[in-house]
Order: sequence, then structure tokens, then C-alpha cells
Amino acid sequence: MSLQPPGWFPDPWQPAGLRYWDGTQWTPNAAMPPKQPHPTLPFQVAVGALLSMALPLVASRFVLRGLVGQRWPIAVYVVLVAVIAYGPPLVFWRVASARWGTGNASNDIGLTVRWVDAGWGPVTWLSCFLAQAVVGVIVVATKIPFQNNTDQIRAARDNPGYVIPMLVLAVLAAPIVEEIVFRGMVLRGFLSRMAPVAAVGAQGVLFGLAHVDPERGMRNIGLVLMLSAVGCVLGGACYLFRRLAPSMIAHAILNGVAMAVVLSGWTPGSK
Repeated sequence: MSLQPPGWFPDPWQPAGLRYWDGTQWTPNAAMPPKQPHPTLPFQVAVGALLSMALPLVASRFVLRGLVGQRWPIAVYVVLVAVIAYGPPLVFWRVASARWGTGNASNDIGLTVRWVDAGWGPVTWLSCFLAQAVVGVIVVATKIPFQNNTDQIRAARDNPGYVIPMLVLAVLAAPIVEEIVFRGMVLRGFLSRMAPVAAVGAQGVLFGLAHVDPERGMRNIGLVLMLSAVGCVLGGACYLFRRLAPSMIAHAILNGVAMAVVLSGWTPGSK
């Protein structure tokens, strides 16, 4: 090391950091290495992920209408719609990792879990709840059209053959698949072309739009605004933590609380 010119080098005592070499000896001046850029994916991964999510969602509506005359248990319809809507995005995730990523599908989107996420998940959920509340107040104050998308669940809450599959779909399947798509592939794909704030905002708005029900028309606007705010918070969490676990946990809690409220029969203003 004595032949090295002065400069910053890996710290011989703390390899994760740097220490200044003055040309003759190590000095007390130490510094952590600069933070690595946020992992990204090619932009086409984001586009493909959105298409793999949107097209099956549309297709599932037509399939459901075509099969509605069959006398199958309601649970069969729920599972069928889930497979049609959520299967293609998962397949695309694996294909995208092999073609545009490292081949390690989990690492390519930050699908890792740490024990600390058991705490950060609820904190992220609380942030989502607050953002949703703020936007909700604005929606009500400005009389923006709003209608929830849980009417069918509320109407069939006494049918366990429908409720149980819907709980699994809303609390387990949806948080996993939607986080993989929007915060895993879309956000990282946008980050390859956009500034962080723009990427987080764009994927958040698209997340809100993904919950549009064409049959409700303009009544979707308020719900889209509220869920866009939630999507931005979840995206911000994924950007800060560089992994999906906190947002997945928050998403699951959010859907779980919503399902609990719907199944309880409670409505605003009820006693």
C-alpha cells in the first residue's frame, strides 16, 4: 500500500466503507461508499407488464359474462377470474427476467423479505391510510363522483362459498401480483427513463386506473384518485426500501381492512 498515491480506498478495518490514504499511512478520515443507483429494468418491461395486466382483466370480464349461465359454484367463477387475470402477469415476469433481467426473477424486482419488514409494512399501510383519507376528504369536499367497487361483495357477504375465495384473492393474491407488476416491473421500468418522483407518480396513477370499472363510468373518478394516492405511497416505499415486502404487507393490510368493513355490513353514517 505504501506505493499508492493519496486517495480514498476500501477501509482495511471496515471493508464496506472507505478510508483516506495520505501516501504514507491511513488517516482517521473514513467515509461510507456512495449509495448505488436504484435498480432498474428496461422500459419495455414496464410496458409489457401493464399490457399483461390490462388485457387479461378485460378478457376476464368477457369470459365471466359468457359463463354466467353455467350453474357452477360461485367459488369456481372467482378462481377462474383470478387465474385469467393474474396468471399472465406472473408468466410475463418470468419471461421478462430471462430476456431483459439477470434471470433471477425475484432479485430483478426486489422480491426479498427482511424481518424488519414486519414493522415497515404496517407503517407503510398507515401512510397509505392517511393519504387515502386526505384525498377522500378532498373528493367529498369538491363533490367528485365516487362509488366503491365492493358492492358485489357486500351483497353476497352471507355466502361463504363466495366470501372465502374473495378473501384469499383480495388479501393474498392481489397484493402479491399487483405489487410484482406495479412496484416491481412498472416502477423499475419507469425509473430507467424517468426521474424518481415522476416514475413513482406515474405508476401510482396507473395503479388507480387499473381499478376502473367501465360500468360505473364517471363514478370511478373519486376511487381512482384515492387509489392513485395509495399507489404513490406504495411506490415511494418500494423506491426507498428497494424491495417489495413492505408494500406487499401494506397492500394486504389495506385490502384486509376493506374486506372486514364490507363483510361487517358497516357503512358511513351507520350506528
